[in-house]
Amino acid sequence: MPKALILANSSSGLYDFRNELLLSLLKEGYEVVISLPDDLKNKELSAEGCRVVHTEINRRGVNPIQDMALFKAYISLLKSEKPDIVLTYTIKPNIYGGFACRLLKVPYFSTITGLGSTFERGGVLLKLIIAMYKVSLKKCRCLFFQNEANRKVFEEHGIMARKHETVSGSGVNLDKHKFEEYPGHADDVTRFLYIGRLMKEKGTEEYLYCARKLRDKYGDKVAFSAVGYFEDDYEDKVKEAEEKGFLKMIPYQKDIHPYIREADAIVHPSYHEGMSNVLMEAAATGRPVIASNINGCKEIVNDKVSGLLVKVRDRDALYEALEKFMEMNLEDRKKMGLAGRKWVEDHFDRMQVVEQYMRELTRVV
Repeated sequence: MPKALILANSSSGLYDFRNELLLSLLKEGYEVVISLPDDLKNKELSAEGCRVVHTEINRRGVNPIQDMALFKAYISLLKSEKPDIVLTYTIKPNIYGGFACRLLKVPYFSTITGLGSTFERGGVLLKLIIAMYKVSLKKCRCLFFQNEANRKVFEEHGIMARKHETVSGSGVNLDKHKFEEYPGHADDVTRFLYIGRLMKEKGTEEYLYCARKLRDKYGDKVAFSAVGYFEDDYEDKVKEAEEKGFLKMIPYQKDIHPYIREADAIVHPSYHEGMSNVLMEAAATGRPVIASNINGCKEIVNDKVSGLLVKVRDRDALYEALEKFMEMNLEDRKKMGLAGRKWVEDHFDRMQVVEQYMRELTRVV
C-alpha cells in the first residue's frame, strides 16, 4: 500500500476544500497520513480513514526558532512515516516541508494557494521568502498554482519546480453547494454576507464603512453580516459595529451553505487571493457576488452578469456597487445567481481539479 503524507496548516481548510482529493487517494489504495496544527476536523478526517498527526505551526508569525522547530518536526515525521509521496499546502508547509523532502529525497508536490501580503509589501522579507522558495521548491515534482497571475509572479522571480500546473483553485463541490432558489425575503430586506477572517487584507475596513453608510441611508431595509472570526486588531471595531447595529457577527460555522442560502449577495472585498473558495461556493448556490477586481476573484465573477467587480482597496467603489445592487429588482438578482451557478459548473467543478492532481501523482507512484 503506497503512503501519502499531507502537510497543511488548517484542518478545516483541508477538509472543506480538498477532502475529495483525500477520498480519491484512499479509494486508490493509499494510506493517507495528515500533519496538522489543530484538531477542528480531525474526527471527520479520521472517520474517513485518514490518520492525523499533530504538528505545531505558527501560521502568521515570523519566528526563526519556531520555524526551525517546524523544519525539524517535518524531518522527524518523514523519517518515521517513510511516505511514498508528500503533498504540501500554504507557505510554511511548502517551504519547510519542501526543505525536508528535498533533504531526504522524498517526492513532493506543492500548491500555492495565494501569494499573501509579503509579495505586495516587498522589502527584505520578500527577498528572503523568494530565496527560500527557490531552494525548497527546486525538486518539487509538480507545483500547482490556483491562478495564472500567481504562476507568472513565481516564474518571473525565478522560483521554479520541475513542473508547473495551473488548476481552477480548489474547485467547488457542486453537490454539497447545490443551487438554491433565490430567497426573495418577505420583509424586503437586502442581506449582504461576508465570509472569512475579519482583517485588513480581506477588506474589512471597506466592508464596515459600507455597512455603516448604507444602514444610515436605508435603515432596516439592509442588513450586513459576517461569518467567521476576527483578528485581534479588529476586535474593538467589530464590537463597536455590533453595538451600533450595523453588523451581525456570526461565529465560525462548519457548514456555511445555510448562511449563503439566506443571503441576497456575498461580499468579498479582499486585497489578494489564490482562487476564492467563498466566491465559488456562493456562485454554486446561485447567489450574486460583489468582489474585488483582482486575480483569484475576477476568474469566478462574470462582471455585471453573475456579480459585480469593484476596484480593490476602494471603499467608495464598493459602496457604489452595493448601492447599485440595492436598487436591482428581484428578477435581475435571480438572473445573476443563475449565471453564477452555470459559470462554476462549466469552469470550477472540484472533481476536475482532483483529476489533475491524481494524474500527476500517478506519474510518480
